[in-house]
Amino acid sequence: MKDILSQIIEHKKTEVQAQKQAIGLEQLREQVKEQLKTDNTPRRSMKQALAQSATGIIAEFKRRSPSKGWINRQAQADLIPPGYEASGASALSILTDETFFGGTLNDIRTARPLTRLPILRKDFIIDEYQLLQARLAGADAVLLIAACLTSEECATLTEQAHALGLEVLLELHSESELAYLSTVAADMVGINNRNLGSFVTDVANSFRIADRLRQQTSALLVSESGISSMETIQRLRAAGYRGFLLGEVFMKHSSPAEALKQFLQSEIQPRV
Repeated sequence: MKDILSQIIEHKKTEVQAQKQAIGLEQLREQVKEQLKTDNTPRRSMKQALAQSATGIIAEFKRRSPSKGWINRQAQADLIPPGYEASGASALSILTDETFFGGTLNDIRTARPLTRLPILRKDFIIDEYQLLQARLAGADAVLLIAACLTSEECATLTEQAHALGLEVLLELHSESELAYLSTVAADMVGINNRNLGSFVTDVANSFRIADRLRQQTSALLVSESGISSMETIQRLRAAGYRGFLLGEVFMKHSSPAEALKQFLQSEIQPRV
């Protein structure tokens, strides 16, 4: 039986091919070229936003997950992302996978004019086509998952993303994937505390890898998933992390923005 990640990647390949049939790669490239000519809006740096923030919270907009089903089925992209900003988030992560996570690129398009925060397109990116989509939709950064790509594919996609003005968050899950750091010039490196085969979370994963991570990269470090308390964020910050991605802990509430506000009531230790 295939694990969840394998199912998602298989579906994603089919999905991207279908999208290319509707709008070809060259056509999408031309659309981005036109956008680049006319869009004078300064790009928002997610890396800089996290580095300068006292909280480093990347608040995630996510309606469902493969392991837990629907978390917030009626979540609206015109309300929650700007609400996150008002409540103290440093950056936004927006899921754009529809089949497994209930999101679409329209969620980024909707949120973009309503917030000044940098937006990460969180999806299973395997093709340049998805980078072009992200740029057109208004994303500032994209997620590249080492478990889904070879190091050479990651390096190529990173170069393509940078050429489009997009920052890259490279996601690792284990020490064995640290080898990617020698070939991938990512702006940020995230340690996902969720096992992508079983989708079980264990924040201890970030602590296990922290020392070797600091030795091998100067990229800004992000801990992703399984974080449920300010005390954990304080410990992760002491270990060298500056970004903290949280989603379900907020999205399961009727008012995710209010949940974030309450979460941040405890003071985080000063940035060092």
